[in-house]
Amino acid sequence: MKAVRFHEYGNPDVLHYEDVEQAVPGSGQVRIRVAATSFNGIDANVRAGNMRGPMPVVLPHTPGRDVAGTVDALGDGVDGLEVGATVIGFLPMTDDGASAEYVLAPAGILTPAPTSIPLSDAAALPLVGLTAWQALFDHGKLAAGQRVLINGAGGAVGGYAVQLAKNAGAHVIATAGPGSSETVKTAGADEIIDHTTTDVAAAVTEQVDLVLNLAPVDPAALTALAALVRAGGAVVNTTVWMPAPSDEERGVRGIDLFVRSDAEQLSQLVALVDGGKLRVEVAERVPLAELPALHARAAEGAVHGKVVVVPPTA
Repeated sequence: MKAVRFHEYGNPDVLHYEDVEQAVPGSGQVRIRVAATSFNGIDANVRAGNMRGPMPVVLPHTPGRDVAGTVDALGDGVDGLEVGATVIGFLPMTDDGASAEYVLAPAGILTPAPTSIPLSDAAALPLVGLTAWQALFDHGKLAAGQRVLINGAGGAVGGYAVQLAKNAGAHVIATAGPGSSETVKTAGADEIIDHTTTDVAAAVTEQVDLVLNLAPVDPAALTALAALVRAGGAVVNTTVWMPAPSDEERGVRGIDLFVRSDAEQLSQLVALVDGGKLRVEVAERVPLAELPALHARAAEGAVHGKVVVVPPTA
C-alpha cells in the first residue's frame, strides 16, 4: 500500500510517499481502508521532533491522527463492527496514523461515520471537534445562559467551538481576523472582536464565565483575558507550550487541554452533524502524495482552514 512516512525528525522534506507493507489487525483492532485523514498542527510538531517527550513515536512513522474510512478487516475479539461499515475516529497519538491507504485502529475508538456528508469530509471532524467539545464541556463546564470568550475562533477548532457553544445556549464572544470574521459570524458568534485592530481585553466590557484560548498569544495577553473571567469560572488553553493562568483568590481555574479520543463524544458530534446542527467545513482536499508539500505550505503559514488528505484508493 502507499503511505507517507518520515524516517527521521526534521523539516517537511523528511516526509516520503512510499510503498509500505499492509498490516494485519491484531486482537481488538480493525483495519480501515482510508477515505481520508486530515492535517493538524500536531502532525507538524511530531514530525519536527518537538513532541518526543510527551508523544514518542517509533520511526519510521506515518502521521495523521484523524481517520474516516471503511472497515476492511477485523481482529480477534472485535464486537459491534462489521466489514464494510463506515467509521471515523481519533487515532492514538503514538501509533501510526492514517496518511496511508490502510490503517489499523483500536475498535473502541471508532464510531459510525456521519451519513449526511461525504465520508472523506468526515475526516475533518474527530480531533478538532473533540478538542472543542472537551474544552467547552468537560473542562469549561459551559452551560446555557453563560458567556464564553473564544480567542482564536477563526481556526478549525474555533469554528466547532462557536457552533457547539451556541447550540448549548451560551452567549459567544469570538475573536477573529478580517479573513475569518464572516466564517465566525456564520458559525453563530454573538459578538466578534477583530484582534488585529482591537485590544481584546479592553473590548470585553462584561465578565465571562469561560475563556477558551486557541491562539498562540503573548502570555501577558492571556493573563489579561483571564482577568475577564468571573469568580468560579475557568480559562481553558489549548496552546500547551504556554500554561493557562489561574486566580486562586477568585477561584478561577486555569486548565491546559490535552485532547483525548472518546468514541461516545464523537458519536454525539456525528449526531449533531446529521441533525443539521453542526457544520463540517473543509477548506481543501489534497491527494496523499502531496502531503509533504502541504506540510511545507503549513510551515510557511500558507494553509488556512481544515484540509483533508485523500489516498489514491478513496
